[in-house]
Amino acid sequence: MTPSARLTELGIELPAVVPPVAAYVPAVRTGNLLYTAGQLPMKDGALLQSGKVGAEVSPDDAKALARVCALNALAAVHSLAGIDAVARVVKVVGFVASAPGFYGQPGVINGASELFGEVFGEAGAHARSAVGVSALPLDAPVEVEVIVELA
Repeated sequence: MTPSARLTELGIELPAVVPPVAAYVPAVRTGNLLYTAGQLPMKDGALLQSGKVGAEVSPDDAKALARVCALNALAAVHSLAGIDAVARVVKVVGFVASAPGFYGQPGVINGASELFGEVFGEAGAHARSAVGVSALPLDAPVEVEVIVELA
């Protein structure tokens, strides 16, 4: 099953590409690799939630926001190469704006990783980093960037 067919089966519609909030482009292709810029949990031009995970943002809410970031990354991939051109997800890097004492970054970034598994199956299995940080752009609780290999 193609990734686009899988998205349809899951009832997921890719959003419009989130316009950059600074001096960068949403995605860059070099050879058969495509790198996305860090994607925030934006929908319809607005940040869905702000604050630190473990304080203003619950881990469950942050996990759902990481899924939104992943959808935004897929939209950037689709805009440059088409979602069906993805041969595999190679690497996911997730940043979690963390309150002091919050150590659940891997669980938060599972929101992105699980989406890639749903959409790409085995080709969605990837290497990953989940990093706690003191702050993210626009006071976002989470940011996700992705590297995919194209067929």
